[in-house]
Amino acid sequence: MENIINKNLIKLELEGNYRDEVIKELALLMDKEQRLNCCDFYIEEVLKREKLSTTGIGFGIAIPHGKCKAVKIPTVAFGRKAEGIEWESLDGEKVKMVFALAVPEEAATNEHLKILALLSRKLMNEKFRQQLIEVNDEERLMELFNSIFCECN
Repeated sequence: MENIINKNLIKLELEGNYRDEVIKELALLMDKEQRLNCCDFYIEEVLKREKLSTTGIGFGIAIPHGKCKAVKIPTVAFGRKAEGIEWESLDGEKVKMVFALAVPEEAATNEHLKILALLSRKLMNEKFRQQLIEVNDEERLMELFNSIFCECN
């Protein structure tokens, strides 16, 4: 998987205050980078997934994801909001970091699960999560992301 994330897929100050707004905001970043065939369809699929169960996993993190034909190439978009976003997270806390995943429908199932596993494993580390919250230098942030996804590249 090449270039799963880049600087244009990062928004350090999300504008939305609610889950649906932020999902759309990150999907628009993907669309602008020409990672999606149909932005609206991708958003619809992610929101359907959210209705099944929340992707707010706790620790101030959400990982909304969609595997659908609207996705051209595997992509992760990242956004932060210091004051938090209402998400109905498992721990009841607001979300401060969002990793939106987009995987083509035809991609092997294990590819989708591999991205989720790599991300989840790294995010269990409290020091790593703190770095993601505090870093404001895009180069350093990309180094942190590369430490997650290097196995995918």
